Amino acid sequence: MNSQQVVSTYEAMVVLTEQMLAAATAGEWERLALLERQCAAHVRTLKESEAPLALAGESRARKVEAIRKMLDDDRKIRDLTMPWMAKLSALLHNAGAERRLARAYGS
Repeated sequence: MNSQQVVSTYEAMVVLTEQMLAAATAGEWERLALLERQCAAHVRTLKESEAPLALAGESRARKVEAIRKMLDDDRKIRDLTMPWMAKLSALLHNAGAERRLARAYGS
């Protein structure tokens, strides 16, 4: 990948993380998961194709800004998803406890 392709990929990931944040804010968990898979595909592309050479000038600044934006969105997404994940975990735990009780005492 050349420097423009690298920067474009990072900027495409910014768009995806913005959409992920919107999905998390709206509680659209399936959409969030779909967008997360799309973002992961970009990460794989970068890992496989990004040259180890450092970017310079404007390209470097754009890449750094993209990474900062993604990290900020990621933090906001985690702030939204962690309570949901805790609630889901509690529901699964309760369902498991109910199944164990039903097996132990019959239904």
